[in-house]
Amino acid sequence: MTPAAAAQPRNEGVDGTVLGDDGLARPPWAAVDPLLREYYDAEWGLPVRDEQGLYERICLEGFQAGLSWATILRKRPAFRQAFLDFHPDAVAAFTEADVERLLLDPGIVRNRLKIRAAITNAQATIALREREGLVDFVWQFQPRTTPQPVTHAEIPTQSPESVALSKALRKQGFSFVGPTTMFALMEAIGMVDTHLLDSHRRGSSGVWTGLTGRPAG
Repeated sequence: MTPAAAAQPRNEGVDGTVLGDDGLARPPWAAVDPLLREYYDAEWGLPVRDEQGLYERICLEGFQAGLSWATILRKRPAFRQAFLDFHPDAVAAFTEADVERLLLDPGIVRNRLKIRAAITNAQATIALREREGLVDFVWQFQPRTTPQPVTHAEIPTQSPESVALSKALRKQGFSFVGPTTMFALMEAIGMVDTHLLDSHRRGSSGVWTGLTGRPAG
């Protein structure tokens, strides 16, 4: 699922790319809002291969469930402050008193289950260090090919790999990691490339070649 699936505007019904005033083609969800445009150009779809960064994105994708990604993006500075920059060791030590404190923080999404999920996911992240670690655990589910969408309607919202990743993470104690949420994570961290084929960002992750949908290298 791209951020467009979370109720983003579509530029008068256009489903392909939109040419920006800078001459670059982007999907409609990234063509209007300056914050989303910057996120699309500089971050979305680029590989994340460090534990802290991946843990943060798992948490934020969980908080996004039922909301727009723009909402989460605008609240991200407050999230980072509230969750101590998403250091797993720090968040894993949160207590029920911290949960109650966070429920009073207007800067974040005040949902008890999602807050508790961030804590349990931190604990599960630490537990995975005894095995291959969170990064290798997640990236082992990278598919052999990636979608080649021309329009947003051609982008799936989940895949066999996101279903398998969801089940595997749940088995390790993670929560708010459903198949659709995990597909959104896979898009966000470059495990799949769902940039539209004529987007200026297609193939920019270095993980996938631009038009063939095959792994790079």
